[in-house]
Amino acid sequence: MRAHLLTIGDEILIGQIVDTNAAWLGETLTALGIRVMRADSIGDDRAGIGMAVGEALLGSDLVIVTGGLGPTHDDVTKAAIQDLFGVSSRFDPDIFEHVKARFAHRGLVMPERNRSQAEIPNGFEPLVNPVGTAPGLWRPADGVHGILVVMPGVPHEMKAITAGEVVPRLAAQGGLGAIFQVTFLTTGIGESSLQEKLGPLDEWLGPDCSVAYLPSIHGVRLRLTGHGNDATEAERRVLPLREHVVAMAGRWIFGQGDDTLEGCVGRLLERAGATLGIAESCTGGLIGHRLTNVPGASNYVRGVVVAYDNRVKVDVLGVPDVLLEHHGAVSRDVAIAMAVGARRITGADFSLSTTGIMGPGGGTEDKPVGTVWIAVDSRFGETHAVLLRLGTDRVRNKERAATAALDLLRRTIAGQVFQGPEPVI
Repeated sequence: MRAHLLTIGDEILIGQIVDTNAAWLGETLTALGIRVMRADSIGDDRAGIGMAVGEALLGSDLVIVTGGLGPTHDDVTKAAIQDLFGVSSRFDPDIFEHVKARFAHRGLVMPERNRSQAEIPNGFEPLVNPVGTAPGLWRPADGVHGILVVMPGVPHEMKAITAGEVVPRLAAQGGLGAIFQVTFLTTGIGESSLQEKLGPLDEWLGPDCSVAYLPSIHGVRLRLTGHGNDATEAERRVLPLREHVVAMAGRWIFGQGDDTLEGCVGRLLERAGATLGIAESCTGGLIGHRLTNVPGASNYVRGVVVAYDNRVKVDVLGVPDVLLEHHGAVSRDVAIAMAVGARRITGADFSLSTTGIMGPGGGTEDKPVGTVWIAVDSRFGETHAVLLRLGTDRVRNKERAATAALDLLRRTIAGQVFQGPEPVI
């Protein structure tokens, strides 16, 4: 089954709100085995809405519309639907009582205008809205058009109707097929380089198996999708490609699905029974913040020193003055000294440090903005230091430096404690 999503509202088009409905519906429908082929946003224009719905129905088995079902003058979706099908409406007393009850529950008298929400276009079934007043609408497939579902645009109302009314009806249709997805999370490699490492994928890709690269500031999410008549067949479509990806790009993969890099590092530390001390300069405590967002971080994070000023580097971490004088704060030697100091004062098994120039000012010809050194010290092996050359955006540089530092720590733990890359499957 192929689906087309339409979200209604001028507020989306002018940027006042972000369309989260399409994203949520896409995830929900995919889990049912329905392929979402397209998603569009339409303004509060009666003719435009009708035209968009009509076009969507021509090429899809399922069209879901959200928005424009309220009682105010700019809520024209229901009228547009009636225009499209050339139908009138009928008054539904049960829906009317439901709307009145919603107001009564809040100690309010229902405005007369809300009576219109009990008007249901002929040919449609009302879908009860358990958390609002506007009912959803369901029009079954008729041999010419596919299924049409219309729901309120308020996210929590749309989700409640989808879960209580739409999903059960769609599941009862049968023949939806199944979708299997696995999303690998990578860091330390760009989208183009990752694609190059994987090489040609033509022997695995086709109508029933696809791959998508989803880059972000932290890395690339690599999503593999398989389609089949059932879950077993859908997963089987993906397995050969999955094995190839792990074989070719495993060193950059740190997790799957909803994993986070900081969560992965935390799991490695717990598996090793190891602890961590952190010394941050240019990242300003961001690494500690990310790590301590993970429940249970107190089991392995010993402490975080934000040594933003050089005197803190010297007086707290024990960085020798001579290193700062000869090499500067942003240098390999100082990064290593910071890491050694962090491990010494926290008594941790591993330590991590950052020092750099975040921008937009402060750079020199030798050390331009975006120059960052990160280092790891460990009681299990030698100290590692890595030079980063980032951009000129201060906030992005902090995020990228923190991610690179966490990944260096991940690789160090995996290599020194587990003698190899962290298993990802």
